[in-house]
Parts: sequence; C-alpha cells; structure tokens
Amino acid sequence: MTSLRTVFIIEDDPKIALLLSDYLSDSDFKTRIFGDGRDVVAEVKLNSPDAIILDLMLPASDGITICKAIRKFSAVPILMLTARVEESHMLTGFDCGADDYVIKPFSPKQVVARIAALVRRSEGRVANDISAQRYWVDERQQATFWRGDVLPLSASEYQILAAMMKQPGRVFSRDQLLDRLGERAEDSGDRAVDSHIKNIRRKISAIDPETRCVTSVYGAGYRFDPGSDK
Repeated sequence: MTSLRTVFIIEDDPKIALLLSDYLSDSDFKTRIFGDGRDVVAEVKLNSPDAIILDLMLPASDGITICKAIRKFSAVPILMLTARVEESHMLTGFDCGADDYVIKPFSPKQVVARIAALVRRSEGRVANDISAQRYWVDERQQATFWRGDVLPLSASEYQILAAMMKQPGRVFSRDQLLDRLGERAEDSGDRAVDSHIKNIRRKISAIDPETRCVTSVYGAGYRFDPGSDK
C-alpha cells in the first residue's frame, strides 16, 4: 500500500486549519497542524513533510521568516496562504522561496488541487525524468546534460538553469536568478535574466524540440517544470 503524503498546515486560525485538514484528509493526505511558527522549522528538519501550507501572518514567527529558514536546507513545496492581496506581498512570498500563493478567502478544493500539483512536480514527474536520465546537472564539470547531450550554455546560463533544475516546480524571481550569477550579477539586470532564459529555451529546443520545460509565471518569474512538455 502506498503511504499517504504528509502536509504541514501552519495556520493560527483553528477553523481554517481544520477545514483544510478535513479536505486534505478526504483527498488521502495526512496532515499536521501548527498554530504558530515556533516549532515548525525544527519539525521540518526532523520529519520532512511532502508539502507545507504556510500562513503569512503568524504568532511568534511570520511566514516569510519561516519560509526563508526552511529554504536553507529543504526544497519541500510551500504554498503561502494570506489575506493580503497586494502584488508586493505575493512577490515577497515568491522571493523567499514559496512555490505557490493563495489569497483568503479561498476554495479549499483549490488549495487541495494546488498542493497535489506541487507534490506531483516534486516527486512523481521529477523521479520519472531522473530515472530515465532525461536531464541532469554535473556540478564537477559545470555542465548540464539533456537526453545525453551537453547543453552549450554560457557560464551565466549554466548557473541559472542548474539552480532551477535542482528544484523543479519552484518559482524563481528574477532577483533570485541574478543572485546565482555572483559577481556577474553586477553587470546584469532583469532584462539580462530574460535574455538568458530565452537562450536556454532555444538551446534545449535544439536538442528536444517538443520540450517546454522552462515556463514563465506571470508577475513572479520562472520555473523549471519537467511536466510542461507539449
């Protein structure tokens, strides 16, 4: 029997937390509820869940701080939950490493569907691609391979694509991708990232024309999604 996937729900409103837990349980997920952020990071280290629903505003420690702390050691999918509707707050959530963002009030069914999609990206689809050796990153050679061929990437393109390939499904903002360039970022900007992405797509397409795996997320940035082929 396949073990149930576990979702941590970090939400200080008991009604919302229980509602999400009920819907997730009905969809064959196990859940753990945390009413504040005090013990979340330590618990993720000890018993890593398959996904996290994280409220932005929490007692003891806010969602942004928790998300940043988790991203230092884990790529677990994180869905940010908040009552704030400003675009700046959404972008802040993505910048700290959140994979998706839902604004209250919300449909519990929508949240469950998004969690299921995040889990599929981080487990099933990625595992299938790796087991078939469709793509991989060789850090020693500073090279990426696609269907057995070396992608002819520039140093900057390699840093950007390698970062995304290591965390499939995660949304990277342009600033986060610029950070991967180190000293080269000093002479770069948002448009430079867009140009690198365009070149990466072109070079992957030259080897694998049907692949559309480097996708744009409107208003947020880019992600590597191996399940996006068309």
